[in-house]
Amino acid sequence: MARERPVAGGAGPGPRPASDRDPGLQPERTRLAWRRTTLSATVVALLAGRQLLRNAEGGAVVAAEAALTGLVWFGFVVLAHRRMRAMADGRPPGLPPRTALLLIGCTLALALCGAVILLQG
Repeated sequence: MARERPVAGGAGPGPRPASDRDPGLQPERTRLAWRRTTLSATVVALLAGRQLLRNAEGGAVVAAEAALTGLVWFGFVVLAHRRMRAMADGRPPGLPPRTALLLIGCTLALALCGAVILLQG
């Protein structure tokens, strides 16, 4: 429900424009959620790398899997960092659909890389 405030001329309370909305702590909570998600992706990538080192039998295959996992992780971190910086001003723009799709793709690719690495072990 929109907060009401008096309008000029004493006409009484009126709805507040959307530009006067105080976002409160929501941007900070969202930034922290992005940091936790980035940390989780980093842990997944490190665990995948650890598993690859344990099963380092096929040199070229292991190198390709490690490179792909690292590339996907790096892409996720770059996109998440951009979003965290956009959240810094307190009035972030909406998440562009292209960025959302790229983040979803990175997340799914990282999970798939981890599953493939585990199934090989």
